[in-house]
Amino acid sequence: MRGSSGTEARGADATGVALALVGAMAFSGKAIIVKLAYRYGVDAVTVIMYRMLFALPIFLAMSWWAGRGQPALSRGDWLGVLGLGATGYYLASFLDFLGLQYVTASLERLILYLNPTLVLLLGWLLYRKRFGRMQVAGMAVSYAGVVLVFGHEARLEGSNVALGALLVFLSAVSYAVYLVYSGHLVKRLGSLRLVGLATSVACLLCVAQFVLLRPVASALTVAPEVIWLSLLNATACTAVPVLLVMMAIERVGASVTAQTGMVGPVSTILMSVWLLGEPFTAWVAAGTALVIAGIFVFTRAAAR
Repeated sequence: MRGSSGTEARGADATGVALALVGAMAFSGKAIIVKLAYRYGVDAVTVIMYRMLFALPIFLAMSWWAGRGQPALSRGDWLGVLGLGATGYYLASFLDFLGLQYVTASLERLILYLNPTLVLLLGWLLYRKRFGRMQVAGMAVSYAGVVLVFGHEARLEGSNVALGALLVFLSAVSYAVYLVYSGHLVKRLGSLRLVGLATSVACLLCVAQFVLLRPVASALTVAPEVIWLSLLNATACTAVPVLLVMMAIERVGASVTAQTGMVGPVSTILMSVWLLGEPFTAWVAAGTALVIAGIFVFTRAAAR
């Protein structure tokens, strides 16, 4: 019996790690698809509208499924969901899409990968939470890696890289704000229900933004490839990874899932070279190694 239970536990661990790996790689494909869509003459407002329009039914279904048999949301809960949806998903996504107009998918993924350090810094600013020397060392190494890749890209592409990097960094800050303030609601509503509701809010905001800023008829004039890419983005790179990561956390815990997610920047770089023709240089390799090593040290120190 012991051998059987041990085998089942190892099988569950292997399944959890596999789910985390696939989820991380699927998340990484978002930037690739956005960059491909930009080749058909569309802007960030249009691309994000289509992505969120296709994702909306999935997240509504997710929130309904997770909320079955649960208490109704209070007024305070709804205000929290609206605030988190606006900052953590709408603003973070829109800033990210804007930034991708000016930077490579590789640099975008490395900047977003700094998110755990931003959560820690916000915790220190808002709640005076302390952090140790190893966490500071990990942060220094990871930020040095981003600066290395940014400096190389700025020399090749010009001043627009600085604007794009700033927009992506603000996107990471916005999502870090969501993570810091979502703790209370996660305990009340559950992670899957909160993600479904908050993302549904973001989807509606992105569609409303398009209606306000663009002629509605212009949505019908985009290339068919943009529609298919947006549908792929909404499913394979948005909704499916959320479910995979949630399932991975249930099996192997948040720490292992986060460490497995380190494959994300590498998969983004490989896909950007293969599908977008972005250059893979020694600078990109060195910067990526520094970012991954720094975040690894940071997360291990935080776990301790």
